[in-house]
Amino acid sequence: MRVLGIETSCDETGIAVYDTEHGLLSHELYSQVKLHADYGGVVPELASRDHVRKTLPLIQKALKAANTSPDQLDGIAYTAGPGLIGALLVGASIGRSLAFGWDIPAIGVHHMEGHLLAPMLEEQQPDFPFLALLVSGGHTQLVRVDGIGVYELLGESVDDAAGEAFDKTAKLLGLDYPGGPRLAKLAEQGEPSRFEFPRPMTDRPGLDFSFSGLKTAAANAIAGARHEGQSQSKQGASEQGLSEQTKADIALAFQTAVVDTLVIKCRRALKQTGLKRLVIAGGVSANVELRRALADTMTKIGGQVFYPRGEFCTDNGAMIAYAGACRLAAGEQVDAGVKVRPRWPMTELKPPAI
Repeated sequence: MRVLGIETSCDETGIAVYDTEHGLLSHELYSQVKLHADYGGVVPELASRDHVRKTLPLIQKALKAANTSPDQLDGIAYTAGPGLIGALLVGASIGRSLAFGWDIPAIGVHHMEGHLLAPMLEEQQPDFPFLALLVSGGHTQLVRVDGIGVYELLGESVDDAAGEAFDKTAKLLGLDYPGGPRLAKLAEQGEPSRFEFPRPMTDRPGLDFSFSGLKTAAANAIAGARHEGQSQSKQGASEQGLSEQTKADIALAFQTAVVDTLVIKCRRALKQTGLKRLVIAGGVSANVELRRALADTMTKIGGQVFYPRGEFCTDNGAMIAYAGACRLAAGEQVDAGVKVRPRWPMTELKPPAI
């Protein structure tokens, strides 16, 4: 089965062609980072308009790269949620219309299921069951995965997700959008002993997360360091406000606290479930320190960790094409209506009817 995947949930337009026999044939990605940078974050209306401009040209490019004509496609998969409603509607409308015009089935894919299955695009794939840590800008979740559509939510963020906390803390440090990767880069220059932030909700049972307090701890550290810098300047010191080293030290302390918290919760979930396979996916899964720490953890318990390559950690069409192909191959499809769900709990998903 050959499937065209369309991802337009937020600020990246991703298109891919996936074949269940031959694997990924092509993938194209257009990022709107420059478009939103001046605003310090994603502007939903601008995101939707840019998807309108970019989706069809990228589809043409992906089909050409895959040496595939529309009559060779067996289905179309598009992101139906969760995400920005305007952005979702662009991809869903285009995907459903093309499927109707080409007389092939279409399927609306859950964005986080796409992330969860992204490691299946790699040569080394995890066997079911496994534990999945999904970490992105909008979600931090621990999920037991016994098969496609067979998901048990073990824990999730009760406020800010890890990626969201990264971005907000980066903004406090004066870093440009997108802040998360810039904060991680800055942390490489940090001194590890200067600041110490809490590991939230690790001193109590359970697998839920909370990262808003870490953001507050970072804000307090920034305010304290800035006040100290101003006091020194009054005494004749040349440094005013935050030095680059102080920013790096705070970035490192914040990142270390987030990574430690995620690792502690993963260890707890692995022990609770008895599983020895861990999948990490979502934008934050590209974080080098998080990958290193989880790899060390799995080595110590004799387990394995799996994650997608960097380009498939962030939003992309390849993961949507793969997830859609799994469901289309089982006979699932949507009707002619265009339906999206900006909020869509992954626990509502069902396994494909085979």
